[in-house]
Amino acid sequence: MRYTGARILLESLKKEGVDLVFGYPGGAVIDIYNEWSNHPDLRHILVRQELGAIHAADGYARTTGKVGVCLVTSGPGATNTVTGIATAYSDSVPVVILTGQVPTHMMGVDAFQEVDILGITRPCTKHNYLVKDIKDLALTIRRAFHLARTGRPGPVLVDLPKDVIQATCEFEWPEDLHFRSYNPTYEASRNQLRSAMDILVTAKKGVILAGGGVIMGDASEELTRFARMVKMPVASTLMGLGAFPGDDPMWIGMPGMHGMFAANRAISQADVILAAGVRFDDRLTGRLSSFAPHARIVHIDIDPTSIRKNVEVEAPVISDCRAAFKGFIDMLESGRVVKDWDGDMAEWRKTVTDWKNLHPVSYEEGDLLKPQQVVEAIQKYADEDSIITTEVGQNQIWAAQFYAYRHPRTYITSGGLGTMGMGLPAGIGAQLAFPGRMIIDIAGDGSILMNIQELTTAVENKLPVKVIILNNRYLGMVRQWQELFYKKNYVATDLDCQPDFVKLAEAFGCEGVRITNKEELHTLLPKALHSPHTTVVDVVVDREEDVYPIVSPGASLEEMLLA
Repeated sequence: MRYTGARILLESLKKEGVDLVFGYPGGAVIDIYNEWSNHPDLRHILVRQELGAIHAADGYARTTGKVGVCLVTSGPGATNTVTGIATAYSDSVPVVILTGQVPTHMMGVDAFQEVDILGITRPCTKHNYLVKDIKDLALTIRRAFHLARTGRPGPVLVDLPKDVIQATCEFEWPEDLHFRSYNPTYEASRNQLRSAMDILVTAKKGVILAGGGVIMGDASEELTRFARMVKMPVASTLMGLGAFPGDDPMWIGMPGMHGMFAANRAISQADVILAAGVRFDDRLTGRLSSFAPHARIVHIDIDPTSIRKNVEVEAPVISDCRAAFKGFIDMLESGRVVKDWDGDMAEWRKTVTDWKNLHPVSYEEGDLLKPQQVVEAIQKYADEDSIITTEVGQNQIWAAQFYAYRHPRTYITSGGLGTMGMGLPAGIGAQLAFPGRMIIDIAGDGSILMNIQELTTAVENKLPVKVIILNNRYLGMVRQWQELFYKKNYVATDLDCQPDFVKLAEAFGCEGVRITNKEELHTLLPKALHSPHTTVVDVVVDREEDVYPIVSPGASLEEMLLA
């Protein structure tokens, strides 16, 4: 039977197990939407701006491990997704972006709503495709999903010219795929594992550094088991929060520019570091020349280009994180590795624990509500399996520092790109993935306005997403940098003219709550969190509270400003 390209597309999505697509219609994709009524088992979520679609697909992917999907029209519809695509690319998130395009015979002549989205997104996609022949459509979709989810995950874009979507041909689903030059290595060689273990057994001051690759590789259980076998303290990067239980005594915190004292000090004095799924970006390392100066580094990563990109690595392990940890565990259980893990690092563990107790993340209470108090209260009243999304800025870091993430895929944030406005649509994607779980977006009053239109999406779909605004009427993180590093030259960071967020929430059809003091925090917040409706909580906090610790740009991790 001959199908239109629109039907082949939707049938292909179902073959890939897709049950949910975030999108916004337009002329170039109207034939796809016309076909949608024949596919009631494929749910479409109408967002209010295309950036919301890609961020929601991203949130869906991060929380489920599945491929998130969004569909937008050509021209501005496609370009509106670019920030979200770059966000997913930076954090290795599997999403497929379907963009409409002008008919093939009109490409290159400045047709209405024509844009070279392949050229625009080539630097920030794992791969992208332009389908010029309907006979290639099913195979292209198959390839796109395979690329997005395998190896180091990432966004893949498929550009769909209108005439291809309108054409017809026989539908044949390709079960088998062959890529001549794409064959990710999932399991490390025995020699790599042995070389890595030869270094690990020398550790007297060992640290395990868990990154986002542990979570994306579903390796948290194996990491936790291995860490407890070798008795090494564990630090988690911003993207790795939840990879190891945040309330475990062996967890020493998040390292980096806004990392905890114990984590930064431990990495700086470690003799061996086992890094898993870590990019070693500048916010983690501080001054590169002084990063982990005494450490022999073992680096596990499925992407060989990430190894030795920023730091010198003595033992590379090119592997999926889960497979690598399983390999290490097998070596330990087989008895082939002889070491008194408990005794050899007992003094080191005591030292690191003393550092945790000496300088825990903290704040001084006063008459005004502190944002850190709000994050602590959220954890107190939230469900155990709640998923936290964040915007970007001070709110993001306080959510990282003062909330103990016990499980993977429960802290959803833009790490690599630092994208303001991601938290709300990502929370919508998470809520649709897990209807029964509490989804909380910890936001700033600046960043929430970037995609606040998606409150309508949440209300329309009866999603009980909670938005907690830490309202200090500043672009807080930029203001803090102006205070600390630019002699208090405050320019363009004062947000004193802000909307009434309670009235704005009500205008969108949400519940709106305002909290101004500690008593209200402990009476109104629990009710808001457990409301069955989309709820915005405007929490008025101390305007000039800063994030500490902070490592100044260009400084080493040991040169922390603690207050």
